[in-house]
Amino acid sequence: MYKPNDLILRTMTSLIAFILLGFSIYLLFAGHNSPGGGFIGGLMTSAAIVLMYMAYGSNIMKKVLPVNFLKMAPLGLLIAAVTGVGSFLFKQPFLSHTFAEVHIPVIGEMELATATIFDFGVYLTVLGVTITIILTIADDR
Repeated sequence: MYKPNDLILRTMTSLIAFILLGFSIYLLFAGHNSPGGGFIGGLMTSAAIVLMYMAYGSNIMKKVLPVNFLKMAPLGLLIAAVTGVGSFLFKQPFLSHTFAEVHIPVIGEMELATATIFDFGVYLTVLGVTITIILTIADDR
């Protein structure tokens, strides 16, 4: 059984994972008008989670992060598909998107786009599939 005990790895993982997670959220929202915001954001989050699994071990991570990544992928696919099909309600082609200006009390005016919801579905799908594959390979020794 693998028991990580490297103090430097654990210390640096806290900082690096925080940076990776922050940057992945930035990519998710900043890339909503460009292709790949959800995809690359999901990959960055997966990298941060895999790094934490390597540093702290699977037993600790399962307690700290009790998420079933196997169920996350179909949820993301459902969100992306519903976003694409939702355009049919307005007699638009599949995956047509729209946006609106929304006032959020603390933040102020913000543009909200349906492409962001689609990217969030892609984000969840990529995160779920990537982590499930890596954890499945890691458990098969």
